[in-house]
Amino acid sequence: MKKLLVIIFVFSIQFINAQDLELARAKRFFDKTYYSEAIVLYEKLAEKKPSQEIIKNLADSYFYTNDLIKAQRYYRLLIQNYSNDLDRNYYFRYAQTLKASNSYDDANAALKEYYSKSANADDVANFENNIKILENVSAIGQRFDIKNLAINTPNSEFGAVKYHDNLVFAGVKLKPGLFDKKFKWDNETYLNLVEIPLKNINSADSTGHYFAKELKTGMHESNAVFTKDGKTIYFTRNNSKKGSKKTDDKKISNLQIFKAELVDGKWTNITSLPFNSANYSVEHPALSSDEKVLYFASDMPGTFGSFDIYSVNINKGAFDTPKNLGPIINTDKREQFPFVSDDNKLYFSSDGHLGYGSLDVFVSDINGNEYTKPVNVGLPLNSNLDDFSFNIDSETKEGFFASNRESGKGSDDIYWFKEIKELIVEDCKQFIAGIITDVDTKLALENAIVTLQDSNQKTLNTVTTTADGKFSFTVACENSFTVLASKEKYTSESRSLSSGKTRNASNDASMALKSLDVIKQEEQQIAETKKKEEEIETARKKEREALAVITLKEAQKKAKADQIVAAEIKKKEKAAEIAATEVKKKEKIKQILIDEKDVIRDKDRLIIKTDPIYFDYNMWYIRRESKVVLGRVVELMKKYPDMVIEIGSHTDSRGNAKFNEDLSQKRANSTREFVIQSGINAKRVQAKGYGESVPIIKCKTDDACSEEEHELNRRSEFVIKNL
Repeated sequence: MKKLLVIIFVFSIQFINAQDLELARAKRFFDKTYYSEAIVLYEKLAEKKPSQEIIKNLADSYFYTNDLIKAQRYYRLLIQNYSNDLDRNYYFRYAQTLKASNSYDDANAALKEYYSKSANADDVANFENNIKILENVSAIGQRFDIKNLAINTPNSEFGAVKYHDNLVFAGVKLKPGLFDKKFKWDNETYLNLVEIPLKNINSADSTGHYFAKELKTGMHESNAVFTKDGKTIYFTRNNSKKGSKKTDDKKISNLQIFKAELVDGKWTNITSLPFNSANYSVEHPALSSDEKVLYFASDMPGTFGSFDIYSVNINKGAFDTPKNLGPIINTDKREQFPFVSDDNKLYFSSDGHLGYGSLDVFVSDINGNEYTKPVNVGLPLNSNLDDFSFNIDSETKEGFFASNRESGKGSDDIYWFKEIKELIVEDCKQFIAGIITDVDTKLALENAIVTLQDSNQKTLNTVTTTADGKFSFTVACENSFTVLASKEKYTSESRSLSSGKTRNASNDASMALKSLDVIKQEEQQIAETKKKEEEIETARKKEREALAVITLKEAQKKAKADQIVAAEIKKKEKAAEIAATEVKKKEKIKQILIDEKDVIRDKDRLIIKTDPIYFDYNMWYIRRESKVVLGRVVELMKKYPDMVIEIGSHTDSRGNAKFNEDLSQKRANSTREFVIQSGINAKRVQAKGYGESVPIIKCKTDDACSEEEHELNRRSEFVIKNL
């Protein structure tokens, strides 16, 4: 027995040690940003013994490899089970995954939770204001025509720029070779700069070529930008020296911006820019229109959070100290992929400014050293996933951007676009308008005073009607207002109304006023008429009183005799009426049985024979196939307008009798409601639930009948109660 216990103990220790080793190995992959490899291990660990660290790192691994739907599952699990001491940024990432599945209400709820945990008390109010701004952008509608380029593959393509007659972009091999290196972040091979003739970008069979072999290394090269003369290139590459990758203390090879010059058709003098560092990334170069300023993204010390947009002045080939563009542009999240158009607008991608999901493209006007508040460029260029590496020709309004949206061909795809609507962001507004008229003449009243008040009776605006009596106010959507109208020597009127959500809708507030002079004249006429009527009434009253005495006795005598005669006549008429009705009813029944094949006798009942009205188990809504059957009942009732029916609803025997009685009544009511909605007067339709008391097929036990037999018992019958 002791030996057995020792063996069990040893195996337990080995199992625990194996789990610890797996966890440590997964953590090493995660810390090195080898997310694809970390996912495999964390998935196994999450199945065996999930912990906060395992769920957190697994969610982040999926998030950083852009598998947002799987990330959503683990972020939800994390928030549900470990919310007490959870960093608020996990609510932010969870919100991005919710947007990826178009769950915008849930995403906004998660973001509100994220901002409510901020040290800045204004963050929630700013967030709610930004929701309204984004709604205003969405209201513009489709601002762009976009097209997925035929040259895209299932792998990544992005950072497209024109260079002479070619399109230069970053891409990976469609079919990597056995010895091609893979980027362990997402298991794709390393990026290279590729070019293809512009005329071929919409040809699926076009072949791209390396842009310049002298720029190609075994690491990432991407996001090229050229000077206007085409002789200088800036591009992004992993930190390297003489073709060898360099890493920081965490074994991460950060990104850097390199510069090269075109000499005799070859790119030479490839140099790392002086503000690059092994300890942080510098990426995504962009040039100002005059080429005196270089913009880029970096996570260097001094950023507001993750990556920020920076600028650096270029003086005769030398670079000044880079400057962070500040909190107007940058947030505590990612701002990347800057681009400056010829009309001096800064475009960039951000997931920190409120958007439709993940990275969205934003635009800000450059005014000297100041920048306007960025605005989301709108739909459909931005999507619920990443949208980035945007550039535009400010004259043609055409350009390129990249996106990993679901409608693409694989990973990141390059899209052509053309801007077709201006970015005019306006709050939702409606109009309150109308005509002020004279209530009697129906003519328009000029110079009437019309006042607009808010729900607190605060005056917002006052106008005077034009010659045609018209007035108009521009008001905010979803608010309550009161409109008051007045005019000298006229009565005053008011109307209360609310504006809705529909933009630019007009709300009618027309009113009619009455002339005070007319009111005075009418009052005089009423007084004179009343006086005459009183005199006439006095004379008539005397006559009536004299006649009343004589008439009363005669009337009493005659009334008694008439009462006897009337009672006898009424009795005979009632008997004749009953007899005639019974004959007529029998004739109607006989005739309808001849004319209508769907009307049959069932013992002492007259019923409309139809295909059964079936219901799903424990449900009472009308199924689609049953609406056709009910249509025949409605057709008969419309043909016979005096027909009154009872809808008898029956359930199967499953469940207790009281439940089934209630369920059958609901089904009868549901059927009755359908008939009424089809144009039949409610008084002609009765509904009775019989529960399980009158089955077609009797089931000794619930299991004794098949589902089809139970379904036969779930039915409605139509009994004609009156014709």
